[in-house]
Amino acid sequence: MSTLESNPSPQPPLSPDERPPQPWKFVGTSLWGLVVFAAMFAGQLSVLVYFLITDRAPFSFDEAKTLAGGGLTISLSVVMGLPAALLALWIAIRLSRIPFADYLALRWTSWWYLLFGVVGLVVLVMGWEGVSYAMGREASASFMVDVLKSAQAAGALWLLIVAFCVVAPITEEFLTRGFLYRGWSESFLRPAGAIVLSSLVWTAMHLQYDRFFFGEIFSIGLLFGYLRYRSNSIWLTVILHGLNNLAATLQTLWLVNHT
Repeated sequence: MSTLESNPSPQPPLSPDERPPQPWKFVGTSLWGLVVFAAMFAGQLSVLVYFLITDRAPFSFDEAKTLAGGGLTISLSVVMGLPAALLALWIAIRLSRIPFADYLALRWTSWWYLLFGVVGLVVLVMGWEGVSYAMGREASASFMVDVLKSAQAAGALWLLIVAFCVVAPITEEFLTRGFLYRGWSESFLRPAGAIVLSSLVWTAMHLQYDRFFFGEIFSIGLLFGYLRYRSNSIWLTVILHGLNNLAATLQTLWLVNHT
């Protein structure tokens, strides 16, 4: 008596709706990160384009450069970059089939981590201030001084403070310590590599500063990345980022009004 051997029929590929939720890995995270950054830049650029179109004066590159560095333009640009970045992040995360809040670790943390972060940030910033003073450097970046003076002249100081201390921290943290860290940390980089690489990306987003401030920004990024890893909360780094920007803004504002 012969027996028929039955081979299992090949399983059809899973449809997008049947694939298990999983974060983007190294390549996917990197490519989507570029898309999010491009969307953010497009949102910011739209403000400058609007001002140039509505300006009745003849176009010139010098005028465009002056307008782009104005406090009002920069404030509105930062604000407009947020919804564009959020839209790109929402698309990327929706395709991963992981809830938006879970992907970006949009959860509260303990007061202990907040206190630890504030103390660590103060120690780090004061250390860099000491190095800056020992080197005879200016207490604040000239970029911040020029932007604050321009915002004051345009009556947009409060808009600038909101942009720098609320909107910018949300945009930058959602992208770097949120999206990029999440995907890179689950790739071959692991959490340590993701902390370093996301800090480098965050530093590269601040090309308006000189090389000395690059070191300070990178070290703060390492602290924020470590806290993101330990606390599993992006709101912690958003708050610390906002406090750091607020302190820097108030310091620069004091220098502008007393020098």
